[in-house]
Amino acid sequence: MIVGRSAEQSRIRRLVADAKAGRGGSLVLRGEAGIGKTALLDYAQSAAGGMRVLRVVGIQSEADVAYAALQLMFVRDQDRLAALPAAQAAALRAAFGAGGGPVDRGLPGAATLSLLAEIAGDRPLLCLLDDAQWFDGSSIAALLFAVRRLPADPVAVIFAARDGEPGFPAAGMESVALPRLGVADAARVIAAAATLPGGVTDRIVAESGGNPLAIVELAAHAAEATTVPAPIAPLSAAGRLEEHFRRQVRGLAEATRTVLLLAAADHGSALPTLVTAAAELGCGAVDFEPAERGRLVQVTADAVTFRHPLIRSAVYQEAPFAHRAAAHRALARALTDPRDADRRAWHVAAAAGGPDDAAADGLEQVARRATGRGAAAAAALALNRAAQLTAAPAIRGGRLVAAARAAYDAGQLDRAAELATQGAELAGTPAEVAEAGWVRAQVAYERTSPAEATRIALAAAAPVLAVEPELAVSILTEATWCARDTADPILLRHCTQLLRSIPAGPTLLIDGLVGFAELLCGDIATAVEPMRKAFLAVRDTDGGVSLERLNAAFLGLLIGEDEAAVAMLDEHVAQLRGRGALGWLPYAQEPLVLAQLAAGRIRDADGNAAEAMALAEELGQDLEFVVLAAAAAWLAAVGGDGERAQRLATRVFADRRQHGMAAAQANWALGLVDLAGGDPRRALDRFEVACAGPAGRDLMVRAVPDHVEAAVRAGDASRAGRFLAGLADWAAYTRSPAALALLRRCRGLLDGGGPAERWFEESLAGEDCGPYDQARTRLLFGEWLRRHRRPTRAREQLLAAYETFVRIGAGGWLPRVRAELTALGETAPGAAATAGAGGLTPQELQVVRRAAVGMSNREIAAELFLSPRTVGHHLYRAYPKLGVRRRAELGKLEL
Repeated sequence: MIVGRSAEQSRIRRLVADAKAGRGGSLVLRGEAGIGKTALLDYAQSAAGGMRVLRVVGIQSEADVAYAALQLMFVRDQDRLAALPAAQAAALRAAFGAGGGPVDRGLPGAATLSLLAEIAGDRPLLCLLDDAQWFDGSSIAALLFAVRRLPADPVAVIFAARDGEPGFPAAGMESVALPRLGVADAARVIAAAATLPGGVTDRIVAESGGNPLAIVELAAHAAEATTVPAPIAPLSAAGRLEEHFRRQVRGLAEATRTVLLLAAADHGSALPTLVTAAAELGCGAVDFEPAERGRLVQVTADAVTFRHPLIRSAVYQEAPFAHRAAAHRALARALTDPRDADRRAWHVAAAAGGPDDAAADGLEQVARRATGRGAAAAAALALNRAAQLTAAPAIRGGRLVAAARAAYDAGQLDRAAELATQGAELAGTPAEVAEAGWVRAQVAYERTSPAEATRIALAAAAPVLAVEPELAVSILTEATWCARDTADPILLRHCTQLLRSIPAGPTLLIDGLVGFAELLCGDIATAVEPMRKAFLAVRDTDGGVSLERLNAAFLGLLIGEDEAAVAMLDEHVAQLRGRGALGWLPYAQEPLVLAQLAAGRIRDADGNAAEAMALAEELGQDLEFVVLAAAAAWLAAVGGDGERAQRLATRVFADRRQHGMAAAQANWALGLVDLAGGDPRRALDRFEVACAGPAGRDLMVRAVPDHVEAAVRAGDASRAGRFLAGLADWAAYTRSPAALALLRRCRGLLDGGGPAERWFEESLAGEDCGPYDQARTRLLFGEWLRRHRRPTRAREQLLAAYETFVRIGAGGWLPRVRAELTALGETAPGAAATAGAGGLTPQELQVVRRAAVGMSNREIAAELFLSPRTVGHHLYRAYPKLGVRRRAELGKLEL
């Protein structure tokens, strides 16, 4: 009988019913120990008629073992791994200790998603995950990633987690906090448990604090008492449930306490292992009997299970350290299977009462195995504990720095900074000190500002320029990009000074970075050629995932090699998808989005931006989300959603970390909203901010034509040419067709008279200018032609602009085109003309495009980190929007 939980039971029934109907969902039950979380999981299981149920209980002794919870969850489904995409199957096998090469930390999450979907393909699935606060971090990350992506699958997942440390992170998921029972409900629980005098019942209600387990335990104890306590005498538990269990443990024989301690020290061990360890301590299986009779544990042929986690905690905490250490040593010797190497190492470490280099070495091996399995969080824990057990300060410092790097890779930014600071104070080599500084810089980028990150990175790189030049180049590369984000010329010049000081001599990469910094500082005459050489050197090599390739592609974008940059970045992102490198994906999609919007691929950019923002938010990459929000604001402005552009830009401006480039792009976005909406003077003020300083020599050089247009429309000739020289230099030194086309559009706007026609025509003659910029030029040319009474040619240009805006998703300019066509007496195309791909959501478009080239639902799911059923759901919704009935028709559409 469950008392006082009718609302929670109703919510669980809906969740289970939804799963049976094919709609996935999840729920987190939170509350203190004994509040009734497990009882509600039991209730859910009783309501799951016809469903497959996977039930797992978190084990505190395995909270540090990578993927321990996930392995328990799927222990009966290992044979299904063959049905997963090969890379995902290999990742789970490696996670479960079955071999394989290094695994990117995001791939086990994608594999978990696919495996849950595969299991649910047979019948609806209910996952009941109890004591989730004791799940290891790698399992939690994989499960949360999967659960958030199962809305169209018949899967219901319920987590139960205790309040307090270590906690259970589940941001964005529905969570229910279980309250304590009121007086009436508490009295009902007591009445069901025992018949007691009224005064005793009242005291139990008061002393239990409304905790259901405390009520039951105190009532049972009172019912078994030989005398009724006097009204003023305290009950034996004194209102403390764990103390109640400790007293029960104290009443047991020493041999029973010893075998219980072994079970508490490694709750995941099978009974034969516990018996082997017990024999070493002079005990045996028979010593469990008193604890079984006292309802503290249940013993089966396979395992020893405590009736409640608090009993296990009471057993362990009641034992002196010497007894606990002996238990851990006995368990370590009993765990002889190679698959138990990690657990054995943790037991050896738990038995250490001070520095123990052998135990520390064992944990370092645990960390190496965890890293190879993509479990950075587990590696960080192992390395941190190894450092604590290390006697030599220098070695301890090196392990702390390694723990900091692992913590950063796991997304534990604050912990990473703390470990890096500790490690730097003890580290024995300049490389370790520099690595610690690099970690701190990376954390500062997210937590403080790009400017602070740049300063920390520069300070970390300077001492190792001569002794560790490769490490110095890596740190300075990141410092240069951080300095770019600040839009601070002083920091950029400091980066160039250190890059030039590397004694190993210049390389194409270093020269390209120096050129990049010089470009942003206004030295375009000496900047472009080194950037071009670095770009071409990498472009012409075989593809691959590397920071060098990512950097080179962005350099290509800055010199106007738009399509080549898109191709390189698209390939880079595709390879990251294949590896399941989710943590790097938003950072790689950011330059891809910028390249796609520069090339006029608005729908592609929109899809990538939406996916990257969702991932960045989920992974806690807060500043990256802000940067992507700026690009998304630009896309919203171009797409005609001014309100969304304003919301996103406001998010950018409100961020305290002062990302200069993001702020410039957000201003560009709002300027476009104003320009398209007929407020050129306000737009001009926005563009002035966007085009000023280093930002105006970066991607925002492409905003100069918008600045010129706003000034001309506002009648402010004095401001119209303010940034034109920078655009002219960019076009002259890069020799980019796209840059020349934009410059010629500006000339057409400024000349106004007869020469304007020639400038517009020459701008449109370029073959390498993207469709968006061409359509913008056609709109301006059409307006000019109409004003000069050339209606036929004006109509041609305006209709061509309209068709392009519709096709690429730049709906923000359609009202202006319609107004011009109306002025010509032309009926503007109606809503039907804007149907098709424009009605798809970004994710629907990503799915449809892949389906159109023949990819199966499983292949699409693996690439987009979705379930096959979710892919099918997107296609089902997309078909009516596209006017098709079958998958085969998608290949005939222009998407």
